[in-house]
Amino acid sequence: MKAFVLEKYRSPLRQIDMPEPVPGDHEVLVRMSAAGINHADERVRTGEFARIFPFALPLVMGSEFAGEVIATGKDVEGFPIGMQVFAYVDLAQTGGFAEVIAIDQKHLAPAPRSASLVEAASLPVVGLTAWQGLVNMGQLRKGQTVLIHGGSGGVGAIAIQLAKHLGATVATTVSSANADFVRDLGADIVIDYGSEDFAQRVRDVDLVLDTQGGDVLKKSLGVLRPGGTVIGITGPPDPDFAKRVGVKAPVKLAITALSAGIRRRARRQGVTYRFLFIEPNGEHLRHIAGLIDQSVLRPIVDRVEPFERTPQALEAVLTGGHRGKIVVSTQPTDISHG
Repeated sequence: MKAFVLEKYRSPLRQIDMPEPVPGDHEVLVRMSAAGINHADERVRTGEFARIFPFALPLVMGSEFAGEVIATGKDVEGFPIGMQVFAYVDLAQTGGFAEVIAIDQKHLAPAPRSASLVEAASLPVVGLTAWQGLVNMGQLRKGQTVLIHGGSGGVGAIAIQLAKHLGATVATTVSSANADFVRDLGADIVIDYGSEDFAQRVRDVDLVLDTQGGDVLKKSLGVLRPGGTVIGITGPPDPDFAKRVGVKAPVKLAITALSAGIRRRARRQGVTYRFLFIEPNGEHLRHIAGLIDQSVLRPIVDRVEPFERTPQALEAVLTGGHRGKIVVSTQPTDISHG
């Protein structure tokens, strides 16, 4: 099978031929049809996570995919041969940029019936980020107000739709070119980050989902009501993250120090900063698939590139300017350019 691997940190991904994996007792073997491209893939490539996750190189890259079940381990239940499935592999493991993938059944879910496999492949990372950020961590409720930064991006586009489904008032920051796009997704308050200061447009927000980090993260603390929360997906990791992933003491101290400043600033303002690092979860993906099939959520795919152009697709993600997700596919009939 063909796969894209990282042989040395900061080096380009390289396509190689390698043996197909053999599924373990609890694993499902999936023939990949499409895979989503994410900023986190670049963070793995550059070695940003090397101290947290001791990757053994060469490493098959990629963290989300959709495809068809072709074999199962002896203890697998509920995933018959031929079923269409989708999954988040887990950034600590990776392996999604391969023609065949072995994955634990608990991380896997049946793909939405009403979506194509390309659309399904665009969902695991953004869907789990929105679900785990807004529902599990943020506990967003009807009548509350949420500010979602970067509303036209992959995470933002799904988060806006989910927040509206939960009954929240949704504010979002976007470029002027994407204002109508996010209104169509359900945004109530649209802020042009090129000409407007979001801190002047919104106040007493219950929850902020921050996709930007840096100064945007710091300023977001000031728009919260007392007791409100900023959930960051690109900001500095916090001690809860270090505890959850089980890093060694020196790394835990380093992670704690990274977020000390923003956590102190949050406490002084009577609010909370939390870092979201999504976990693979098949049950959460089943919820997301259900919302897709109920037409509550719709996948947003900007373009579909051929699988052999995975490195170029990653570069396109980093360049920005796209709506929703960039996906690669092994199927020539799926290819489009938005």
